[in-house]
Amino acid sequence: MALWLLALFNPKSTQRMSDKQQVDSPELIELRSRIDACDQKILRLIQERVLVAAEIAKAKLAVDANASFYRPEREAQVLRRVRERNGLLRDQLNGLVSDDQMVRLMREIMSISLAAEMPMSVAYLGPEGTYTQAAVVKHFGQAVNSLDVKTIADVFRLVEQGKAHFGVVPVENSTEGVITHTLDCFATSKLKVCGEVQLPINHQLLSHADGLTAVKKVYAHPQALAQCRNWIERYLPDAEIFSASSNAEAAIIASKDETVAAIASDIAAKIYDIAILASGIEDERNNTTRFLIIGNDSYAASGEDKTTIMVSAPNKVGSLFELLKPLYDVGVDMSRIESRPSRQTNWEYVFFIDLIGHVDDPKVASALAELESKSVYFKLIGSYPVGVL
Repeated sequence: MALWLLALFNPKSTQRMSDKQQVDSPELIELRSRIDACDQKILRLIQERVLVAAEIAKAKLAVDANASFYRPEREAQVLRRVRERNGLLRDQLNGLVSDDQMVRLMREIMSISLAAEMPMSVAYLGPEGTYTQAAVVKHFGQAVNSLDVKTIADVFRLVEQGKAHFGVVPVENSTEGVITHTLDCFATSKLKVCGEVQLPINHQLLSHADGLTAVKKVYAHPQALAQCRNWIERYLPDAEIFSASSNAEAAIIASKDETVAAIASDIAAKIYDIAILASGIEDERNNTTRFLIIGNDSYAASGEDKTTIMVSAPNKVGSLFELLKPLYDVGVDMSRIESRPSRQTNWEYVFFIDLIGHVDDPKVASALAELESKSVYFKLIGSYPVGVL
């Protein structure tokens, strides 16, 4: 831990001198002494923070045997303060640690602290090496127990059955749009959205083939295939294209056949020991996927929140306008709307809507109350903090 923290603040400090016999200058000795003193303070403070987290767990359990230890609104507030305070310190000290670096560091410390309160399990679309697993780490840190499953529906199922505390599912991509399977699962599930995370997606072509001309088949998740459509048509025009349940599954297939290539992450390349034939093959440079955190509970407002609802309007002229008018009337911003077949009657639809604000906000509460009165069907899917990382 000490070397990892030290390397973050000063990467050069962990490099070994090539000349073992070189005599250090007094200035260098004094600077290294200061580094050692910083390490001691950092380690002590982390240990103290984790011990306090354990005491918090005892206090909660003394009041409620079923107490919730993960508080997404509290974590979002802490990380926002870290970002704000780091910016001030960086200006005062001419600091070299960016706000994003400091937030990621604090995320890991908080992950360790939460593990001291309660070991937590999180289900995700596997196998190991998927982008969804990367989203788990980005949001929860590495101290959680990650459970990989085969389908998005399985993620919902594990959380519903209490076999995982939370789940992480993809909901939309900046290039290819909404992940319909996720929306369909929300339509039949009682689970709530309690967080979000956005992950930049950089696709790599993985294969044991000697070169692109030796690749005969390409496997990937349908979303990844769509996001790399132009690249594939240009550089692998004769290759057969096959869908896989996930990009990590595609990497497993490619690891067993040197004529096969997979579209996957660089992490998958390391896990399954496959060479990267081409990097950054996504068609759009700003390719990003948004993931949602799902669980059984609702949480208080964090100060910067979103609310997701599902509604259905009567099948008549102007019904969608009437449905959305309450939002306009009170000034609630709608950041996204998607439609899905209702599966009840042909050509009738339900709408998934993201709003800016928390359900406990007076304006949002007022708008939703009127919207519900005008809708054929209404479901609050969750209010949750806007992603910090």
